[in-house]
Amino acid sequence: MTEAEAGLQAPSAVDPTSSLIHLLNLGELEGARTDEDIFMGPSQQQPHQRVFGGQVLAQSLVAGSRTVDPARSVHSMHGYFLRPGDANKPITFGVQRLRDGRSFSARRVHAYQEGMPILSMIASFQNADDGVEHQSAMPAGIPDPESLPSTADLLGKFDHPVARHWSFERPFDIRHVDPALYVSANGPKEARNAVWMKTLGPMPDDPGMHRAALAYASDYTILESILRQHGLSWITPGMSVASLDHAMWWHRPVRVDEWLLYVQESPSAQGARGLATGKIFSRDGRHVATVAQEGMVRVP
Repeated sequence: MTEAEAGLQAPSAVDPTSSLIHLLNLGELEGARTDEDIFMGPSQQQPHQRVFGGQVLAQSLVAGSRTVDPARSVHSMHGYFLRPGDANKPITFGVQRLRDGRSFSARRVHAYQEGMPILSMIASFQNADDGVEHQSAMPAGIPDPESLPSTADLLGKFDHPVARHWSFERPFDIRHVDPALYVSANGPKEARNAVWMKTLGPMPDDPGMHRAALAYASDYTILESILRQHGLSWITPGMSVASLDHAMWWHRPVRVDEWLLYVQESPSAQGARGLATGKIFSRDGRHVATVAQEGMVRVP
């Protein structure tokens, strides 16, 4: 391991929110290539030793934003997961400056490990502007997050590395509106899912970091709208699930250290693939982001 890579290892004995902030604090590598801006980021330890997809999405957005006028915020991104990442190794991010117009900037970001791409993404950034405005309505009748059990409440008693990681090491507090699918698939079989989520601790007052952290969290639970329709839980024997691509649009300012409602549904599943979409609302009803992801879902 090089000295630069050693400096990217996560600090020990820190809270999960601090670990998230550390993950998003990329280091720039000067003079590595002339056609790309190069950054490097750490990986977050995972029980199965594979990089969490939301992590590489968020880090890729940070890398792209580092090359854009700070007045321009990311408003959309489209990415493909190409290979599983190794959670024991850092990730290199190459940013290509595709266009800088009067209002918009476009960046292509490739995430690499050992010279092989694990994610390819294009993101677009825009200056703040005025125009027509409308939004989807936040669903009514959703229970408050304080009334729902946390992941730690549901899984903290299990002495299993995945259960302990999800309970105590993830930076977001996730609370399911319907019974969670961690160990069983109780409740109606319908292609819908909803969770409340926020970081466990406060985040810096950096709007770009909040948008990147929301990309991180958007990869949680979205494919559960597919699983719920078919009565599947995360421990269904022989089941294999993997994210294939991910698209996201940011509509309004957001803080991830305040409760957000993530409402998900799946319009179709076929050919060992399922499509899921999600709308993210602030607690006061503002529609702050929309997500779409296709995932591989194979069952025996």
